[in-house]
Amino acid sequence: MLRRAYYQKSIREFLTDSSESILGTLTKAHHFSLEIQQTNAWVCQISQLKQQLGMLTLSDGDVFFEFAIPRMGKRVDAIVHSANVIFLIEYKVGARTQDRAAMDQVLDYALDLKNFHEHSHDKPIVPIVVATAASPVVNTVVWFDDSVARPLLSNGSDLASLIESVTGDPRSRPHAIQGFGEMPQAPMANWAEGGYHPTPTIVEAAQALYQGHKVEEISRADAGTKNLTLTASALQAVVQEARANSRKAICFVTGVPGAGKTLAGLNISTRNDSDSEEHAVFLSGNGPLVTVLREALARDDVARASMRGDRMDKKSAFEKVSSFVQNIHHFRDEALRSDKPPVEHVVVFDEAQRAWDREHAEKFMTQKRGMPSFDMSEPEFLISVMDRRTDWATIICLIGGGQEINTGEAGLVEWFSALQNHFPDWHIYHSGHIIHPNYSWGQDLNSKLSRRNATVVEDLHLAVSVRSYRAEKLSEFVGAVIEGDSTRAFALKAELTHYPLAITRDLASARRWLRLQARGTERTGLVASSGALRLKPEGLHVKAKIDPENWFLNGNDDVRSSYYLEDVATEFDIQGLELDWVGVCWDADLRQSPQGWSHYNFRGAAWQRINDEVRRTYRANAYRVLLTRARQGMVIFVPQGEPEDKTRAPEFYDETYAFLRACGIEAIP
Repeated sequence: MLRRAYYQKSIREFLTDSSESILGTLTKAHHFSLEIQQTNAWVCQISQLKQQLGMLTLSDGDVFFEFAIPRMGKRVDAIVHSANVIFLIEYKVGARTQDRAAMDQVLDYALDLKNFHEHSHDKPIVPIVVATAASPVVNTVVWFDDSVARPLLSNGSDLASLIESVTGDPRSRPHAIQGFGEMPQAPMANWAEGGYHPTPTIVEAAQALYQGHKVEEISRADAGTKNLTLTASALQAVVQEARANSRKAICFVTGVPGAGKTLAGLNISTRNDSDSEEHAVFLSGNGPLVTVLREALARDDVARASMRGDRMDKKSAFEKVSSFVQNIHHFRDEALRSDKPPVEHVVVFDEAQRAWDREHAEKFMTQKRGMPSFDMSEPEFLISVMDRRTDWATIICLIGGGQEINTGEAGLVEWFSALQNHFPDWHIYHSGHIIHPNYSWGQDLNSKLSRRNATVVEDLHLAVSVRSYRAEKLSEFVGAVIEGDSTRAFALKAELTHYPLAITRDLASARRWLRLQARGTERTGLVASSGALRLKPEGLHVKAKIDPENWFLNGNDDVRSSYYLEDVATEFDIQGLELDWVGVCWDADLRQSPQGWSHYNFRGAAWQRINDEVRRTYRANAYRVLLTRARQGMVIFVPQGEPEDKTRAPEFYDETYAFLRACGIEAIP
């Protein structure tokens, strides 16, 4: 666990402590190799803060050096907590300018404390970038609605005046908390040790788990997260029981979009090292997810090695990461080359409902892999591979309801058919929710379960979305939209008070909205259905594939990244991943009519209605995926259409727009 701060004292104690003593405390707390640049930076910061804080007319308050921001795995250079205002100070010693990267960095820290540190929710937070060689800057304090200020710029010589301009001038106080300066100052230890309950992105979560953090350390501590912690414990209990009793077990983890199923699976796969008998591997057929997670973990490993003063090349980092995160098709192909049992005792199948049925698996294996025959569904084959182990094995299937989005995806039924017909000795664990139509596809799973020794474990269901920490009701709202129930959607929209939702007929307006909402490095991006081929006149080419690692991971200065709002991701690119702010671009492949939703494919030069029920489900699920990717807010773009273009007639879009407005989504110009 990271210590909350290397040094924390009251302002008065800080001013009386010797600079040498403070430097010694910082050096002792620093567990990485200490470079001379870091020591020199601390010397400058200590000297400057002593000089500036000594000038304050009000010296009540506290000082922190190297204060931990756990979700990011980083530390703020210095914090001054005075008059119930939190000043975050990020130093760039020797720098002549306060660049955008530095301003984004300190604003990210401020937003992280505001959103996830329980004793900072109701406090004004002022981020400051200090470039010690810069010229003086005239600052105006501008507050966002959540009482976080835009970053102030300083060279360090005006810190005292900046602090007093906020704490002493009523005109600079955020309107939402007038009078904060007169509130009693919370004791330093009480504020600093307040609970930190983050909701990390799946990439941040994977990095933290890979570095050894526990799932409860990187999750919120409300009812939804308690469920996630219980799910993680339940899975580990099944693994340990299977090992202790030399049995084979399969768990089905169900949950709403964004509830943390992938996080629960990653927690198991990163829990033990590759030499442990309980070593697990995380398998996914979702190529972009695997690509992004591997790239993120490898980049993070290389960066952390550099911080420790070690050298690690990218290739070595990738090889290490690959023992935990693999593409399910590579796992399958390796099992086809040899009939030996896998080295893993535990495998996690992400999005297991997307495994292929027998027909699709046979077609792929014979036509693409050149096999003379293949008479198994993918679930049956995958279970058979783990069944090769003669001692014990555990399969963990992560199941997303309403997430099947491609031809040949079998849903949950194939897993139970395989277990019933071919693997009678396997023990089944499930939550009881698998009989819901979202998971069963209307098939009777009760009959398959009643004939087996299946155990119900309620903790294997994740009912609350934690992706959108501003809106736990988002998945229910989206469900009502996809079901065409505007009345229910409107009622649920009223509960999304902290989750901005907007709709527009103008793409430029959607882009502008996204850029205005995002702060710091909060990630924005445009998404659209893979069937949205007639968004091409708007400049959105769904057939032009994104480069996932660059789109999801690169910074806002890279044209290949999602930030540029140029390249559009489809449901296949973004399923299992997320952005902070999403622009959903809606085409005529799913359109409203007086009879409800109509589903279309674009073939040749015209739209063709989809009559097959399964394919209609795929189209609806594509939009379900797109509408549940945003952590903080979303704007929907519905084109105006073009009267002269029969493939983009305005009536294809007008009723969809009207329906979404009836769901309570606010229109913007």
